[in-house]
Amino acid sequence: MDSLNIFIKSIFIENMIFAYFLGMCSYLAVSKSVKTAVGLGAAVIFVLGITVPVNYLLENYFLKAGALQWIDPSYADIDLSFLSFILFIAVIASMVQLVEMVVEKFSPALYGALGIFLPLIAVNCAILGGSLFMQERQYSTIGEATWFGLGSGVGWLLAIVAIAAIREKIRYSNIPAPLRGLGITFIITGLMGIAFMSFMGIKL
Repeated sequence: MDSLNIFIKSIFIENMIFAYFLGMCSYLAVSKSVKTAVGLGAAVIFVLGITVPVNYLLENYFLKAGALQWIDPSYADIDLSFLSFILFIAVIASMVQLVEMVVEKFSPALYGALGIFLPLIAVNCAILGGSLFMQERQYSTIGEATWFGLGSGVGWLLAIVAIAAIREKIRYSNIPAPLRGLGITFIITGLMGIAFMSFMGIKL
């Protein structure tokens, strides 16, 4: 039940876009069509679903204070937590490179549509944010960390697909010229963020 609660909370209550506004650059740039939004969202789910549990293992068995005592009790005083950022980013960059190669091979059209924003997942703050939130919240099992990573990815996908669908519809609306494009997108994102705040009343 705890894993299900973590999964639901990370989608709705602690949504990366609407609660923390992480990953906004890709969210705004790739949300012009639903097709590309779904492609990028799926890539983000995969990357978060892999990197958060891998970084959980790194954190708990190599980096934090006393983590190395499973090798030898004399290592109990070693604290490598200062390496967290660089190792988390290395894992993320590796997974993004794998995703980029797979998408380029099996869906060249999607690869072309995503353009520079596919490799930029590596510096998407939502991806690093997932690992840092995992580190801060100190989940007790790798299963909880995995569900958190998957839920965060699903929440990001939900946000980018929703805004892409709205942007496709409002092309045919009579929007004042100064607000067309990013202006109205920022306003809608703010309203969606306020709407998602209603989920904070859910008790899990």
